[in-house]
Amino acid sequence: MTDERETDLLATVPDGLFIGGDWRAASGGETLDVADPATGEVVKTIASASVADGVAALDAADAAFPAWAATPARERAEILRRAFDLLQERKEDFALLMTLEMGKPLAEARGEVAYGGEFLRWFSEEAVRANGRYGANPEGTGRMIVTQHPVGPCFLITPWNFPLAMATRKIAPALAAGCTVVVKPAALTPLTTLAFAKLLEDAGLPAGVVNVVTTRSSGPLSDAIIADPRLRKLSFTGSTPVGVSLLEKAAKGVLRTSMELGGNAPFIVFDDADLDKAVEGAIAAKFRNIGQACTAANRFIVQRAVVEEFARRVTERVESFRVGRGTEEGVIIGPLIDDKAVAKTGELVKDAVGRGATLRAGGEPIDRPGSFFAATVLSDVPAGSEILREEIFGPVLAIVPFDDEDDAVRIANDTEYGLVSYVYTESLSRGQRMIERLQTGMMGLNVGVVSNAAAPFGGWKMSGLGREGGAEGIHEYLQTKYTLTANPFA
Repeated sequence: MTDERETDLLATVPDGLFIGGDWRAASGGETLDVADPATGEVVKTIASASVADGVAALDAADAAFPAWAATPARERAEILRRAFDLLQERKEDFALLMTLEMGKPLAEARGEVAYGGEFLRWFSEEAVRANGRYGANPEGTGRMIVTQHPVGPCFLITPWNFPLAMATRKIAPALAAGCTVVVKPAALTPLTTLAFAKLLEDAGLPAGVVNVVTTRSSGPLSDAIIADPRLRKLSFTGSTPVGVSLLEKAAKGVLRTSMELGGNAPFIVFDDADLDKAVEGAIAAKFRNIGQACTAANRFIVQRAVVEEFARRVTERVESFRVGRGTEEGVIIGPLIDDKAVAKTGELVKDAVGRGATLRAGGEPIDRPGSFFAATVLSDVPAGSEILREEIFGPVLAIVPFDDEDDAVRIANDTEYGLVSYVYTESLSRGQRMIERLQTGMMGLNVGVVSNAAAPFGGWKMSGLGREGGAEGIHEYLQTKYTLTANPFA
């Protein structure tokens, strides 16, 4: 049951679509219920866009594009900076809103506000640095001018697990580059994006530059936007199967694409590791966001000499976790996003135990309202277990022993995914070898959380294409033009 503060906050969140600077009802009158996963209760009913609404949003983005692209980079930067400042003023509201619609503990939600805000600040600074180059061609017959230009209207599809950070990580570089956007947040957690669109409006963003369509009919709406020749860029964060399908559709229009897809992160602990640091890193890498993160450690690959001690220590920590609604003080484990997530987590644990894994803690849903699953530790997980192949997206720490460095690398790379890896060792040379040998786009060496707005986020193999954040992030929304001019001295 929501309290008075929660009720007042929810009342401030728009319930309509944001198209061309206007808040409007869905053209077909359809609505979408948003539930609190900690209670199962509906907290707000909002508009559910039709295909026509999606096209109208693209109309608005296309109409606003020429003026926004021509807006001086400093002006675009100042709007992003104002948005950052407003987010700091409203940080407690955004944190509580995320906890209500997604379930993460309030302390983690505050962390996401800080992290998500950094993309606004970072790209406000990068907006003025989209540089080209000028110089003589090798033959001396002319001058080469290389310039950067916004790619055009963009379609941004964000996931449910980080409602604010995934929006800012895509919207901020697009706006910095001079692009306009249509944003489709996940149907499970759309409220934060609506509140953020209102914040951008308050920051002075011109009408039509950002448009938000919330919908229960994601497939038809997305298909219509992607098929429209006015769209020039697609950015998606979500599962690999959906990403592959979107890439196939985007290919018909030769769209620029950014895909941040699934992960199966290895967390390797060598026998020379500082176990205190490794355990702390393991807790952060596994149980952040209740395990519902693409960067969450999926397979804990631990050298035999220390595997039992590592398992004992993490089990002791896990058994001390407080479970509850994210608004409660001291809660570590909130609800999973829905009952489907609970069922999938349970199936993965059951399969591993059935194949011979040892269940040390948790292992089953928690009998209380909402979609809760107990924090779980499995050891001696045998090869072939589904939990070693699939992305868990739940609070389950699965331990696999290994013998030597080559064994660890073989197990770690034995996956179609390559988003992030974690390595704990006190050997500098071994750490350097792991950087070279592990097939992932990111790596944490003696750290359990790697994400940073100033760093390029993205993976290898089936974990995606392109990068978000860092100096690389703005270039996903820019296209290059080369001009040759005659030799001015000829």
